[in-house]
Formats: sequence, structure tokens, C-alpha cells
Amino acid sequence: MSNDSRTSTTNFDQSTSRRSEGAVGVTVLAGTLMIMIGVFHAFQGIVALLNDTFYVVLPEYVLAFDITTWGWVHLILGVVVAVAGVALFQGATWARTVAVIVACVSMVASFVWMPYYPLWSLTVIALDIFVIWAAVLHGRDIVAE
Repeated sequence: MSNDSRTSTTNFDQSTSRRSEGAVGVTVLAGTLMIMIGVFHAFQGIVALLNDTFYVVLPEYVLAFDITTWGWVHLILGVVVAVAGVALFQGATWARTVAVIVACVSMVASFVWMPYYPLWSLTVIALDIFVIWAAVLHGRDIVAE
């Protein structure tokens, strides 16, 4: 009788701490999208660094910077976004937090970049919105209790 009471209070069933397939799938999709967004930013940066005349510069744009400056911004941002996407595959809380912050920075950069390449900027902003949604959707459901 004493053996039953001791084991029932200290044992945990391993089957109750399995991963939620939906949460893992959405997190993997968010990580994959972040890597793609990072590559997109890096390509924009490389094009801006190698060919200053590729992008059309509007003369009266309030936040107009030199195209070379934008190239470096996009290249560095692309690397940071891609690394955050790789970290998101770990499923850790810090990785989701970093992913949301980096996706927000990516959205702001794409918004400011919009006069130079509007359709591409809107595409990246839409992907960033989905990444934020996917990163915060399941939260603690990565490990279901």
C-alpha cells in the first residue's frame, strides 16, 4: 500500500509531454520564411552595392538615403533575419521573441525601402506579418502538456 502512494505522486507520464504537431509545423514554416526573407534582404543589399543605378531614386522622398547605405542595411539585416530564422527551428522562447523583433525591424526597413522597390517591399512586409503571426500563434504549445 505504501509503494502505490509513493510512485503515483512522483512519476510523470512521458506521453503527456509530446510535441504539438501543429505548433511545430507553424514554427518550422515561420523559420523557413525568415530564412527566405533574410535571403531576399541580402539579395537586395548585394544588388544595391554592385549596381547603384538599378533602383530608381525618388527626388522628394523624406527618408532618402544613398543606395550604397541601403545596400549595407539590407545585407546586414538579411543575415540577422536568416540567423534568427535558423534559431527559430530550436523552438525556444528566446528564439520566438527574437524572431518577432527581427521581423518587426524587417517590416520597418521594407516600409522605408518602399519608394525604391514597392512591390517587393510589400511582399516582404506580408511575409513578415505572417512570420510574426506564426511565431506568436502557439507559444507554449510547442511542448503540449
